[in-house]
Amino acid sequence: MAGTMGGLKLLTNSAPKILRAANGLPTKSLPCVNYMAASTPARKYSIQAPVSKPEGRTLCTLIPGDGVGPELMQAMQEVLEAAGAPVDFETYFLSDIQPMLSAKVDDVVNSVAKNAVCIKGILSSPVTGDRASINYQLRSKLDLFANVVNVRTLPGIQTRHKNLDMIIIREQTEGEFSSLEHESVKGVVECYKIVTAEKSKRIAKFAFDYATKHNRKKVTAVHKANIMKLGDGLFLKCCQEVAKLYPKIEFDSMIVDNCTMQMVSNPHQFDVLVMGNLYGSIVDNIGAGLVGGAGVVVGSSYSANSVVYEPGSRHTFSEAAGKNVANPTAVILCGAKMLMHVNLQYHGSKIYKAVEKVLKSGKSLTKDLGGQSSTQEYTYAIIHALQH
Repeated sequence: MAGTMGGLKLLTNSAPKILRAANGLPTKSLPCVNYMAASTPARKYSIQAPVSKPEGRTLCTLIPGDGVGPELMQAMQEVLEAAGAPVDFETYFLSDIQPMLSAKVDDVVNSVAKNAVCIKGILSSPVTGDRASINYQLRSKLDLFANVVNVRTLPGIQTRHKNLDMIIIREQTEGEFSSLEHESVKGVVECYKIVTAEKSKRIAKFAFDYATKHNRKKVTAVHKANIMKLGDGLFLKCCQEVAKLYPKIEFDSMIVDNCTMQMVSNPHQFDVLVMGNLYGSIVDNIGAGLVGGAGVVVGSSYSANSVVYEPGSRHTFSEAAGKNVANPTAVILCGAKMLMHVNLQYHGSKIYKAVEKVLKSGKSLTKDLGGQSSTQEYTYAIIHALQH
C-alpha cells in the first residue's frame, strides 16, 4: 500500500511503524468457506460462513495526524494485525503545522474518494493565518457533511453517570466554521455564519435516518434561534419540517446553553442530538468528559460516498507526543468501526470484545483512566485479550 510524505511515495504494510517500508508480511486473504451438513436423507441444507469474512483485502486511507496521532495509529494497526483483519493502509502524512512534510490535500482527497474509508488522527489548526485549515479543506472537498459521535459509557471506566448512550450529529460544512471572515476596517473583524435550507434539511434527514436505522426513539435539535432568529431559525424550521416525515420518531428542540447544562445534570434524557458546527464541537467535548475523556470517544464523518473515522473529541495532546502515555482506545475502536463498516464484522467484534475485556479487568489502564500503564502496555493487553 502506498503512502506519501512530502511528495515521497512509501510502501507500508497492515501494521508498520508509521511511514516505514513494507517488510513482506503475507497478504493472503482469509477464505470464505462453505460448510455442508445433512440432517435426514430427505433433507439437506448448507451453512455458509458469515459474510463478515470476505475474500480479498480492504485498502483504507490512513492519516496519522499531529501530536500523539502517529503513536495511536501504530497501536491501532498492531491490534488490527493481531486480530487477523485483512486490511492494508495507504498512509499520508497531512499537517497544517508541518507544511514542508505534508502531502497535498488533493492527493489525500483522491485516496479517500478511491478507497471510500479512512482512519484519521487529529490535525492541529493554526490560530494565525488567513487560509482555510486543512481540516476544513478535507471536509469540504469530500463533502463530509455529517459528523457522528457516539457518547457511550464503556465498562470498567468510572464515571458519574452510568449507562450513557447518546449520538451527537453535527453539520460540518457550513456554519461558523466556513472560514469566511475579514477585517472590514482596522480593529473590526466580520465573521460569517452560513446557514442554508439545503444543508440544514440534509443533516436533519441524516439524523432521522440514523435514528430509524439504529432503533433510536428521539431526535433533539440544538439551536440558538431565540437570538439568531434568521440563521438558527432556518435550521430549526428545517428540522421541524423533516421531523413530520418521521412520525414514529419523537422530536423536540433545545437552546444550546440549556443543552450544555442538561448534558451534565441529566444526560439520560438525550438519544440523538442534531446541531450546527460550532455547537457540535462544544457538545461533543462535553459528552467526551461524561464518559471518560478524549481518549475513549469514537467519531466518524460521512459523505454520500466516503466515511472518515477519527476520535470524537478533537485534541492532538501534543504535549504528550513521544512519551508513550496517550490512551489509544478511541483510535482502536475507530479501527473496529471501520472493519464493521466494510463488512468485516467478525474482526471488528473481536476487537470490541478485547477492548471491553481489558477495561473491565482494570489491570492495564492508561493514566487518564486511573491506571499506570503506558500506551504500549495497554495495546499489548488488548492483543493478549484477542489471543486468549
